[in-house]
Amino acid sequence: MPKKRKTSLEPEIEQKLQYIGLSLDKVPESILEYEPLNYRIPKGYDETKYKQYRYIPVNKIQILLSPTNRLDELSEKYKKARPLAQYLDNQEEDNLLKYAVFLNMLKQMNIEDVEKIEEEQKNLAKEIPFKVRFEGNYLWQIYYAEATGKYFMIVPTTDSDYSAFFYLLKKKLENNNANMVYVPVIGVEYSRRYLSKDAFEDIQNYIWLFTKEWPTIYEVYNDRDNLNIHIVGETCVYGKIKSLYHVVLKNNIEANHFYKILKAMFIMQTEIPNYFEFTTDVNTKGILEFYFKDRKIEYSEMPAFIKEQYAASIKSKKEIAEELEKDKKKLEELKQIAAMQDIEYLEKEKQISTFLECKKTFFGKFKYYFKYSKKSKKIKGTTPLERRKEEKQELFVEKESQNLHERSIKKYTIEELIQSYKELEKEETKLKDIVMDINAIKLKNKNMKKKIENATNFIEEIDKHKRSIFEFWKYSNKDEMTVLPEGEEEEVGVIKRIEKTFDYEEDFENYGINLDTMQREELTIDEQDSIYIASTNILDMLNKIKLNIVTPKDVETLLKLLKKELRENEDYDELEDDEFDIFGGISEDNTKIKKIGNKLHRESEKDKFNILEITKMTRQIRI
Repeated sequence: MPKKRKTSLEPEIEQKLQYIGLSLDKVPESILEYEPLNYRIPKGYDETKYKQYRYIPVNKIQILLSPTNRLDELSEKYKKARPLAQYLDNQEEDNLLKYAVFLNMLKQMNIEDVEKIEEEQKNLAKEIPFKVRFEGNYLWQIYYAEATGKYFMIVPTTDSDYSAFFYLLKKKLENNNANMVYVPVIGVEYSRRYLSKDAFEDIQNYIWLFTKEWPTIYEVYNDRDNLNIHIVGETCVYGKIKSLYHVVLKNNIEANHFYKILKAMFIMQTEIPNYFEFTTDVNTKGILEFYFKDRKIEYSEMPAFIKEQYAASIKSKKEIAEELEKDKKKLEELKQIAAMQDIEYLEKEKQISTFLECKKTFFGKFKYYFKYSKKSKKIKGTTPLERRKEEKQELFVEKESQNLHERSIKKYTIEELIQSYKELEKEETKLKDIVMDINAIKLKNKNMKKKIENATNFIEEIDKHKRSIFEFWKYSNKDEMTVLPEGEEEEVGVIKRIEKTFDYEEDFENYGINLDTMQREELTIDEQDSIYIASTNILDMLNKIKLNIVTPKDVETLLKLLKKELRENEDYDELEDDEFDIFGGISEDNTKIKKIGNKLHRESEKDKFNILEITKMTRQIRI
């Protein structure tokens, strides 16, 4: 058996070894032990962005040293990494160089820096920082090997700061199972215990819409391995003044409620932006809050909020309908006035034409005198027209009166709210158009009135001046205000090439979109849901029901199939027993991109399970 070499070290190194509690002549077996990691480097990971923070027992972290720099690629660091035991071996010739590297690292170690980390970890054990991250965050190069379920730390030997490494080694040498460190774990994804991967991405997008700043989302595990989701970011609270916020979601229910309220506000603000704009604020505890005007938005009050906004849209539609009737009546009156003005103006024009023809002879002047010597009667404006209501408006008013009691007790979904406000938007567009028509005809009538005044003045002077009909037109039109610019003259004699007017690749898709829009306008939500259900695997059952050949066994088989499909749907969120689904048939927001015929297409996907009212506890199908 070869004789062990005796170590003769510098006093400074001996002092530091004594501080961390390590004897190079007798290294504990717990430090020398190493188990294969079978670590696979995740694709597309970012070593500077952390998604998980944990309190990890120090005895569960294996230490590897690598002759690289902290900023090198992980693949390079892991490839060259070797267990700590090889750097503590001064007997094997192959490890002597590694042993010298370890002594050099020990020599560069600053005890004050290690003590600083120790103090930092004591504070972190009491309370998680507001920003979750902490000052010495970057020093902890800790990874997780999912295949073997082991944590390990890679220590780059060419760095200058080894304080985190020697602190961890010091704690491992204490051999205390209660010793834990609060550290980020690099390269791991969200666990999906509370939310799916898509939900995390959605939350970031939704919060950006309201705060105009990207949030950072962490999964934080406490010393008992209980999970909390922490969301940290900034938002404007007064003008351009920003404030930090911190949201903590402690369980699955809180996480899902927070996600749903963000999704609901996002859908409303993006689908009907003219009516909904949500703002943010930070309360005294640093928690992010959402407001619509002066009202605080909370998930528990969301059904009541949707109902109030739905009622507001119905009230606005009724008011706009009344305004439309008034403006239509006013427009008809103005059109009649315009028609009478046209008649009067044509009479003036005819009179001056007759005079110019008759003044050529003596008898003609005599005839003109007797024809136009009587005082012309002034044409008055039209009398008010009787109020007429369109059939559609009458049906709308009748329907609203019949459903007044029903609306007072019914709960409404975001799908119904969006549809109501889109109908309101169309009515407002109609009102704007008719107001523009009224203003245009007012201007026309004003111009015509001035023309008639000018024509009257011309006729009064007709015996004093010899003017032509062209002078009459010029005189009567001299005060006309421009209504619209003149259009460009159409090209004459130019033969244009006949081109294809319908492109099967492009226009057919547009045709389908337009047809789909038309169907949504003409069909009710229930009718649209029925059409969607007929496009799913429920169609065979519908046909059997129609032919009256369905059996209880068929229904039972279909129900089992649907419940199995529901369980396999990872993104599906089960509602609580007394919880109302605020989304209705909408399952996604309009940012979700679907592929139809190998082409990207944006649409609001319907939720089959919600329409059929299928849950994991359902015992019958509503078809």
